[in-house]
Amino acid sequence: MLQSKFIETVVGVFIAIGLAALLMLSMKVSNLSSLASEDGYVIKARFLNIGGLKIRSPVKMAGVVIGRVTDIYIDEKTYDAVAELTIDDDFNNIPEDTSANIYTAGLLGEQYISLAPGGEETYLEAGGVIKITSDAVVLEQLIGQFLYSKAAGDNKGDL
Repeated sequence: MLQSKFIETVVGVFIAIGLAALLMLSMKVSNLSSLASEDGYVIKARFLNIGGLKIRSPVKMAGVVIGRVTDIYIDEKTYDAVAELTIDDDFNNIPEDTSANIYTAGLLGEQYISLAPGGEETYLEAGGVIKITSDAVVLEQLIGQFLYSKAAGDNKGDL
């Protein structure tokens, strides 16, 4: 009887540890663990198409995460998509002529914003806007263009 309760207790502790590990893993995958550190300054970037970019997507420079996307909305005057980026205070020397590109991690991975620093000696401040941007590459559009060009190429011999 005593050995049975000991085994049940050990199994219960093992299941609790497994559930805690699963919870931590799911928070890490969904970027919820990074919500605690939102210290930094906000800059904006305008795009014609942001593809599948989401709030909490990483902002990287040279492959290093330097911030997160904290808001995405449509500018009512220009109808551009505006991404608000919260950059960590440690990275306060980003040149004004920095460019922002939306890339995909892997073939079907999450999208992120990559910053390529320029050569200006003045730096972006809180509320600054990145003027040089490149839109997201939408896989469906690429496939459509490829299929259209193949169909147009096949019809050239019929003339």
